This record gives sequence, structure tokens and C-alpha cells, in this order.
Amino acid sequence: MMRLLSNRKIQLVLNGGFGLVLLAVAFFSVRHFVGGGWPIHHADPMLVSGAALLFLAAYAFKAWGWQRLFHASERPTAHALAFAGGAACVGGIALPGRVDDAIRIAIVKRYPGTKTGLGTLGVSLIVLGMLDNAALTPMASVAAAGSSHWTTRAGFAVVAAAGIAAAAVVAFLPQIARLPFVTRWRFGRWLAEHMHCTKEAWAAWLLISVSWSLRGLAVFLLLNALSMPGSFVLAFAFLVASAASAALPIAPAGAATQAGAGAAILALSGVGTAHAVAFSIAAQALVIVTGAAVILLIAAWQLAIRVRPRLARAAAA
Repeated sequence: MMRLLSNRKIQLVLNGGFGLVLLAVAFFSVRHFVGGGWPIHHADPMLVSGAALLFLAAYAFKAWGWQRLFHASERPTAHALAFAGGAACVGGIALPGRVDDAIRIAIVKRYPGTKTGLGTLGVSLIVLGMLDNAALTPMASVAAAGSSHWTTRAGFAVVAAAGIAAAAVVAFLPQIARLPFVTRWRFGRWLAEHMHCTKEAWAAWLLISVSWSLRGLAVFLLLNALSMPGSFVLAFAFLVASAASAALPIAPAGAATQAGAGAAILALSGVGTAHAVAFSIAAQALVIVTGAAVILLIAAWQLAIRVRPRLARAAAA
């Protein structure tokens, strides 16, 4: 059985089947709630489609940003990282918060052509998380300035401050890793050898910021698609609250926690509780569907790459 599962063809088929099943589950779940009274059945299809495309593009920019955190000699491909991001998002339906990092590591490590070690992947994810926090700082600042409740204003201010601190850590981490006190230890020497370049880290931050901006624009389109009181301030507040809740290590399920945090922010902003919950679940469903679409697109592309030479040889024969 282990020999069978280690076969690359079997893995590709299983991954593709896994993505199809997850996409079908997401599709039928959304269709069920649409028929059951979600406000999404009144949505503008053009705006919903635009939001889905923006979520899809955000996966690509996030993968490109993550890719810059590796040395060129051991850098995974962007589609490997995008596949891992999509799988982690879909896995958030039921898995606890932060388990998505384990999914990312497992997917990238077993992706064809990957030369990156487990330790390097783990360090890159830590830095990626800090860059996510840094990228959310402008949105958190806007959300704090536009908030009418001191509690939410304080919460967004904490997120913004954490993002500034994370950016400072990322900027000085290569210098810290090369300090004599650190390099005297074996782990410190390994860390200094595998630490990112500061210039590459800022390039990664820029790409990750584009990814979060696309997500914010997608939430804004989705709010307006459902004829809700949509503004960029509310969209940023929803996005920051959802992202901050995803950092909780004890969350029962990543997607459920993010949906709950987003609904709470909408309710505090004056949106009806039922509409806030429905919108938050709809937004999470759209993100999960686009994550499944990323899995399917990359799996189909990998399958085409493997099948094309065989078809060419068969045609030549």
C-alpha cells in the first residue's frame, strides 16, 4: 500500500479527485444555502464573479510573495506554493486553526520537483505570517480610523501595531541570525545560512500586500453585490477581523472562526445579525471554492504536462 501511495501518478489522481470532491461539496453547500434563504440569491452575478476572480488572483500573488522567501537554489515553484495555499484554505473547513501550516508543508514537500527541506519551509512560513501581519497594517489602520466603537478601534490598533512590529522583525532578522551569540549554536548557523535576504523579503511583502489588497477589493465587490452597506472601510474591517482570528491556535475550525469574526464586525457596524452571518459564510464559501479551483487548475496543468509527451510519442509512432 505504501509503495502504491508513493507512486507519482497515484498521488496526482488522488489529489485531483480530492479537489473535485471538495469543489463539489462547496458547490452544493452554496446552492443549498442559496435556496434556503441566503441574501446571496439577490446578488449581482457580475460582481460576485469579479470577486471570485480577485480571490483567485490573490492566491497567485500570495504564492509569488512566499516564493521570494527561499534561496534561488531551493526555491519551490509558484504553482507548488499556490497549490499548497488552496489546499490549506479548503482544509480550513474542518481543521483547527494553524493546522493549515502543516498542510502547506506537507503539500510543498511532496510536490514534484521540490528540493526544499522541512526546516526551510517552516522558517519561510513563520516569516510569511509576519509579512501577512505587516501587509494588514494599512488596512487595520483604516479600519481603526473608521470604527465608531472604542473596542473595535483598539482591536484594530493592536493588529496595526503588531504588523509594524512584525515588519521590524523581518527587516532585522537576517542581521540577528548572523550575530556571534546566535551562530555559536548549530541551529543558529543553519538559520543564518537559510535566512532570507532583506531585499527579497521586501519584495515578498509587496506581493503579499497586493494579495491582501485584491482580497479587500473582492470583499468590497461582494458587499455591493448583495446590496449591503458596502465601503472600503467596512471591507477592510471584515478582512482584518477574519485574518486576525485565523491566527488563533485553538480555533475549532479555521473557516468557521474567520466567518464568526467577520460576522461580528459587520454586526457591530450596523448590519443585521442574520445578514452579517449569511454574508460572512458566503464570503468564506467563495474563498473555499476559489481555493478548490486553484487545486483543480494546477492538478490539471500537471496532468497535461505529464500526458503531453506520451501523446506526442504515440502520434509519432
